[in-house]
Amino acid sequence: MQDHQVIEQTILHLFEGADERDWSKVENTMADVVLLDYTSMTGGEPLHLSPRQITASWASFLPGFDKTNHKISSFAITVDHDTSVVTYTGKADHFIDDRVWTVEGTYETTLVYTGGNWRINKLKFTLSGQSGDTDLPSKATERIQTRAHS
Repeated sequence: MQDHQVIEQTILHLFEGADERDWSKVENTMADVVLLDYTSMTGGEPLHLSPRQITASWASFLPGFDKTNHKISSFAITVDHDTSVVTYTGKADHFIDDRVWTVEGTYETTLVYTGGNWRINKLKFTLSGQSGDTDLPSKATERIQTRAHS
């Protein structure tokens, strides 16, 4: 049961770090290479990325919102030696002023036990739906670009 608690806490730290814009906290949850798969939402192909590449991507988008709030729940954790597969549901609210864009779906996350810690090496999100102001992602991107040029 100890492993299950540590694994769940590692995943929670990933999303807390994203909401706090604490990129080192996010990176500390990850293995050296992570298979990131958000293709159900963004298209394209899954990518093998370093933690720094992932946080650079998130840092170029998430701070365009006034705040974000990720809620994850319904963890199902399987541990087999030094590998764990975790499924859970997620809901992310993204705010600009009084507007909100909500994304919901399920995650499948794989962690490996390495160097005395559980680290994420696969993060797959499957979109089940989105609601609210679906123009907010482009507004957030505009805000980031405006800040970069001022």
